[in-house]
Formats: sequence, structure tokens, C-alpha cells
Amino acid sequence: MTAPFGLYIHVPFCSSRCGYCDFNTYTPGELGGDLTAEYLDALERELGMAAQQVGRPAETVFIGGGTPSMLGAQGLGRILGRVKETFGLAPGAEVTTESNPESTSPEYFEGLLESGFTRVSLGMQSASDSVLRVLERAHTPGRAFDAAREARAAGFEHVNLDMIYGTPTETDDDVRLTLDRVLETGVDHVSAYSLIVEDGTRMARKVNKGLLPAPDEDVLARRYEAVSATLEAEGFEWYEVSNWAKPGGECQHNRIYWVDGNWWGAGPGAHSHLGNERFYNVKLPRRYNEMLGRGELPVKERETLTDAERHMEKVMLGLRLREGIPAGWLGSGAEPVIADYICRGLLQRAGDRLCLTKPGRLLADGIITDLLVAEEA
Repeated sequence: MTAPFGLYIHVPFCSSRCGYCDFNTYTPGELGGDLTAEYLDALERELGMAAQQVGRPAETVFIGGGTPSMLGAQGLGRILGRVKETFGLAPGAEVTTESNPESTSPEYFEGLLESGFTRVSLGMQSASDSVLRVLERAHTPGRAFDAAREARAAGFEHVNLDMIYGTPTETDDDVRLTLDRVLETGVDHVSAYSLIVEDGTRMARKVNKGLLPAPDEDVLARRYEAVSATLEAEGFEWYEVSNWAKPGGECQHNRIYWVDGNWWGAGPGAHSHLGNERFYNVKLPRRYNEMLGRGELPVKERETLTDAERHMEKVMLGLRLREGIPAGWLGSGAEPVIADYICRGLLQRAGDRLCLTKPGRLLADGIITDLLVAEEA
């Protein structure tokens, strides 16, 4: 427990479900009513019980979802107030909430700042109306950019915009437009993810029926290169394969995941990692509420990680970072693979560390898999 510690809080509510989303979220119709009040009461109980087990303040807090902004600044402020009462916050703690642009306003951002939030992450996805329609996003194309400016005007120094590229029907012009609009807002962080068609989603059913084309790997690579080149030319630095930030704007909470830190995940379906133990909560909000109402932690399943599993995760996550990993983490069996990837310009040595090159970022998952397989051979 000497590693950095963060707190993730899951808000499982959405007003509607996006066609590509497979997160643990629910609309009021799916829940049979509004369970917000019961959820907040249950969450406060879990935070109290969790703090007794962890016994240290949170260095980061990240409220995600779902759509946390559906709770309003008052509801999110209530959650943060409970975090302060139970865990407490370490000096200089980063406190983030995700927000859907359509459920924000200048007053919302002012309320967040007053409550103690230090960072806002906005789901933008694209500036193209046609792309948003394919994704079945609820917000209009310009609202995310207005919301980013409102957050900055309220006093937030750290604002992130989430982008998805590679959506079927998306064009190069759509990507250029989105990046232009992002840069106009003055945000200091951008997360850009290639579209993944997840099994069980409405988008997957459309792709399987031939109603939408599947994402093209060559197009995804070209789009990633365009995103990276545009952002880096404007003073953003990539610090994780899918994340770019102005100096000082890196998301400290997500870094905890990538450097094998510790975190408690509170809320329905949230996952936790403490030392060698990993566990996750029951997914259904009603079940979550009921268990905490009886004074039980709502844990669905626990597992103890072996040293080999911990090693695999450290390499898998750490190599995605700009600074890479110590070369000594990998066994001697990986040396021929390392040498091959260095010759191909996909890996490089920086002192005693092993890092991805720019072309290597496009093949990160395959490179990591090859290294792990080789050292076990």
C-alpha cells in the first residue's frame, strides 16, 4: 500500500444509451424508476466502510459513469463531501468528474469548483453531426465545445475533451474539424480512442447485419497519426498511447492505473485493486443499494493476483506510457524480440528504460503481447 492511491466512483445513470456503449449504465426506464436518492445513500455507506479498510487519504478522486452530471453540482458536491469526511484528501489531490455536455451549464461548473473539484472531463466524441448520429450520442455537435469554454470561464485550469475516431461513415474532414474545434477551446488535455465495436451493443448488431461497415484498421491508424500530429504541433505531449496533455495537464488518476497503483472503486460494478487483491462490486443498482442497506460491502467477486499476473499487468500498462518501463523488468527471453523491434523502429532505449516509438504506439498491444510471450518461452 505504499503505491499511489486513488478513489474511483461510478455513477450508473444515463438519460439514454449510446449505440456503441457497453458500460454498466442504466436509463430510468431500464431501472423502473429514478434510483438516484437510494444510490447516493448507499454510496455514502460504501465510502464509509471502504475508508475504514483502506485507512489513507485519496490522492485522486475520479467520478465516472454513466453520466455523473445527471446528479447536478449539488449531488456531485455531496459525494465529494462524503469523500472528505471518510477518506480525506491528500494535499494537492486531483478531483475529477466526467460530464455529458448536455447536462452542464455555467452554474454547474461554478458549483463544481466551489465544492472542490479541480478537473472536468467532457464527452465530446466528434464535432460532426453525422458521426454523432451514428454513435447515437445525445448532445449536439457544438455543445461540447461550449461546455469546455464554460468550464474554463468558471475557473477550471484542467479540462479534458474525449474524442472517438474511426466511426463508420467518418471522413478525414470530420476528424480535422473536430481537432480544429478542440484547439479553439483552450483545453489542456485530450483523450482520443479508436472506436471498438463491443459485442452486445446496438452498433455491433448493425455491423453484424451489414447495416454499418466495421472499423477499418488502416483507417484507424491513419486517424491516430493525424490526431497525434495535430495535437503535438499545438503543444500537447502524448504521455499515454491514447492521451495528450499540455505540460502539467496529465490526468493523475489515470496514471495510478498505468503505474500499478492502488484504487478503490465505489458504486455498482466498480472494480478495485489493493496490493495483490482485485475485486468488483455487483452491477445492478438495486442490488447494490439493498446490500449496503443491510450493512454489507457490495462485493461480487474477489481474486488474489499471482506474482506472474502482477508482472504481466505492470508491463502491459507501463509500456503504454511515454516513459516506458525499466528494461530489467523483462526476462532474458525477451531480448531477441526487443532487439528486433528496435531494429524495426518500434521500440527504443532511453537510458535503462524501454519505450515505444511513435510508429510503435500504433502496434502497442501486439508488441506488449510478443514481449510477454517471449520472456516466458
